[in-house]
Amino acid sequence: MIDEQARRLDEGALRALVPRVLAWLVRRGEDFDAAEDALQEALLEALRVWPEHPPRAPGAWLATVATRRLVDARRSEAARLRREEATYAEPRPAATEEGDDTLFLLFCCCHTDLAPASQVALTLRAVGGLTTREIADAFYVPEATMAQRISRAKRVLAGPPARRLDQPGDLAVVLRVLYVIYTAGHVGRVDLAGEAIRLARQLTLATDEPEARGLLALMLLNHARLSARLDSEGRIVTLDRQDRGLWDTRKIAEGVRVLQSALAVQRPGRYQVEAAIAALHDDAASAEETDWPQILAWYDDLLALTEDPVRQDPAAVLGRAVAVGHVLGAAAGLRETDRLREVLGERHRWHAVRGHLHELDGDFRAAATAYADAARRATGVAERDHLVRQAARTRAAARFRDSRVSELPS
Repeated sequence: MIDEQARRLDEGALRALVPRVLAWLVRRGEDFDAAEDALQEALLEALRVWPEHPPRAPGAWLATVATRRLVDARRSEAARLRREEATYAEPRPAATEEGDDTLFLLFCCCHTDLAPASQVALTLRAVGGLTTREIADAFYVPEATMAQRISRAKRVLAGPPARRLDQPGDLAVVLRVLYVIYTAGHVGRVDLAGEAIRLARQLTLATDEPEARGLLALMLLNHARLSARLDSEGRIVTLDRQDRGLWDTRKIAEGVRVLQSALAVQRPGRYQVEAAIAALHDDAASAEETDWPQILAWYDDLLALTEDPVRQDPAAVLGRAVAVGHVLGAAAGLRETDRLREVLGERHRWHAVRGHLHELDGDFRAAATAYADAARRATGVAERDHLVRQAARTRAAARFRDSRVSELPS
């Protein structure tokens, strides 16, 4: 585990260095687990040495120390020890392509022999630099459970060699894992979201796959709204109420350019479609000017990608229900959510969407009830508090309207 004290030495710099040095060691053929342990020892040594003698090339310094620890740990015969020390006394991370090495590590962590949860957990650990405890918190499981999951994943990587970068099946897994990491970062770890975007950029240089560009565009278009997602007190601000003057227009422009280049190649895939929906939201000068009919058309394309959208892609069906509500009326949108009752009925987002649609319909009392139901099911504190405020706001709106009605002459 990357020691917390070592990370505090310079958290931003270490987050960037650790996965790159680890990737360099693994690419050389070192055992994943042994390389991570050696890098941990190098970080502890950095704690002792760097404050008074900061290195000119921190990555090379870490690689040197970690390599020596690996050599010492193997306790090979003297001749081999001398060869190893001679070979790696002046390590070459600066001569390698850092992005390629990090991508190599990412593809290792997304090995198809690993379960999806293990792929995400190992990537967050090795590439994202999170501790086991942080990953466990993100998955809502005990730290010991996550430690076992990561250990099993590393044992798998110690077996067959990692897949090549050019295998389409692996690329699909990497795209999915990158999006999970971005989503986790977007809701609470901005540095992690930024790392996901950085890796997605590298991925578009390593492959011509349009979906890689679609994913990068989706991240950029969503990330452009980041500064408006919270108010000055750290409370969630929904998309329709955000100050669009705070949106990053340069990221939006870049995201649109990347998306257009992807859409020009072939029939759009999932990430390209989702990016197109995000672009339409970003293009609207106000919530009232949102092109909901076009968004609904893109959602239809998204649902067409799966045979059973309700069970295979319920989030897309739920998003489409919102678009239906804006285009065909709130009642039609609510009927769409009814299709998901069995699949998502215990999830807070289902109730929150119904609250939004009831509010769109002017039924504030029903909206308040739905928001309150969503708040009780929310797993995050910020989202729960937001939903509690939504419930209070619509409850107050219902009381105000009732009082106005009672004042009308009979």
